[in-house]
Amino acid sequence: MTFSATKPTPAPPRPITPVKIAAHHLEQAIALLPQITDSPGDLSIHLQKALLLIAGLDDYLERSTTPESPALSEIAQKTQHEPWQAKFDGGETEQQLEQEMLTGHLEGQVLKMFVRMTGAKRVLDIGMFTGYSALAMAEALPDDGCLVACEIDPYAARFAQGLFEQLPHGDKIEVKLGAASDTLDQLMADQQTFDFAFLDANKAGYADYYEKLVGGNLLAPNGYICADNTLFLGEVYLAESERSDTAKALAHFNQVVADDPRTEQVLLPLRDGLTLIRRV
Repeated sequence: MTFSATKPTPAPPRPITPVKIAAHHLEQAIALLPQITDSPGDLSIHLQKALLLIAGLDDYLERSTTPESPALSEIAQKTQHEPWQAKFDGGETEQQLEQEMLTGHLEGQVLKMFVRMTGAKRVLDIGMFTGYSALAMAEALPDDGCLVACEIDPYAARFAQGLFEQLPHGDKIEVKLGAASDTLDQLMADQQTFDFAFLDANKAGYADYYEKLVGGNLLAPNGYICADNTLFLGEVYLAESERSDTAKALAHFNQVVADDPRTEQVLLPLRDGLTLIRRV
């Protein structure tokens, strides 16, 4: 008798957006209601209605957004099935990577729309991971457009590069391996400029990357920056004592941008927060 090898089913992604986290807390509260014998009868009704409103929002946004391309779907599936924890434990990745780092369908379509709307021809992706955001933006670039993608982890860079070589529009992408700050320094030394930059690398470095883009003139006149995770699990607007170190770094970045007269910005409550910044 022979047995066919089957891949283990990947674990479902943990909730990482403020909406999904709030829905999880409501579910936990509703589950505890049977233990409260003297709770008001309408408490359960209000909790259920709040859960219905919150729990369905992210999924409805996904369903109402143009589907991702087959190439982007392939990157998402391969990322989901990769055993990232085992790769880290075995020393194959230098960073502790996880499938939740993937940009994903909704945000990918937003980035693609922004690149098209701005008419960008040169794009900088700071924090590539497995290449979803890079390819999403590359799909919106004209044939003579180019995208420089920064990635610090050699395994993730090889993973993405292998996919780019097989997928449409992957030839528009140039992968730069190394710490994002060092890569930006080299790009400044080479006097390169970009029409659009997506910021999704080490959160503690966001303020530094932003200054190199704006102060170092990596961002072209009238160029745009899009910064990811700027709501960070909803922690950035909690009390200081309730914030993690990452949330503190992102709250600091948000304030730096808000106080900077060189740019204007809007923070969108899309998934884990997306800030669109324009040089003025």
